[in-house]
Amino acid sequence: MMEWPDGFGRITLDTIDSTNKEASRLASDITQPTWILAEEQTSGVGRRGRKWSSQKGNFSSTLLMPISGDLSSVALHSFVASLALRDTFLHITNEPNKFNLKWPNDVLMDGCKVAGILLETCGIGPSHLNIGIGVNLSILPESDKIETLSTKPICLGIEILPIDFLTILANLFAIRLEQFNTSGFRQIRLDWLKSAANIGKVITARMPNSEITGKFVTVDEQGAVVLQADDMKHTIHAADIFF
Repeated sequence: MMEWPDGFGRITLDTIDSTNKEASRLASDITQPTWILAEEQTSGVGRRGRKWSSQKGNFSSTLLMPISGDLSSVALHSFVASLALRDTFLHITNEPNKFNLKWPNDVLMDGCKVAGILLETCGIGPSHLNIGIGVNLSILPESDKIETLSTKPICLGIEILPIDFLTILANLFAIRLEQFNTSGFRQIRLDWLKSAANIGKVITARMPNSEITGKFVTVDEQGAVVLQADDMKHTIHAADIFF
């Protein structure tokens, strides 16, 4: 088993309303990147405030990170987290062909959602970034807690305790974060694209008041998805993606 990575704190809880909410409450006292793990969340949320089902036996955690200076790259940490999650799944299963990455914040196994990521900032300035991560380790979300028309969920299906999963993830995230901090987004982006789900295929990007269907061309240097539709390239910074 891996040792806990240097430079990262860890807080473990039994039951909490939300690890992201707890991270925001603790932010003023946290000076180093700190993982918060809960056995159960009672009020977990996903993107756009949607419910996030998180029963005991699954993985619910938030990495609380101090941030400062230029905040333009904060959203790119979603790609860092996605790659670290995929690295973790490969470490556990040794089955690289099973796992792909769905823009902007999901990890797929056999085409179904096994993990999701939520980024939020908190504190004055803001001062911290919350990277919330949920993984279906052994239990599928209850049917009434699955987002309408969302990607079908799936369980990892391997017996592993959330605390052991966290130790692996924390180590592999530390490696990816160092890569990002040292070399910027370029290699993170290239590695992400190698595992991108449905790249080169027709997908639909759904925004609050419109949608665009087109060929998934790439993700650009700012992390936006690029679609080719009607002889035009459309750069989209925020949307729900449907295959």
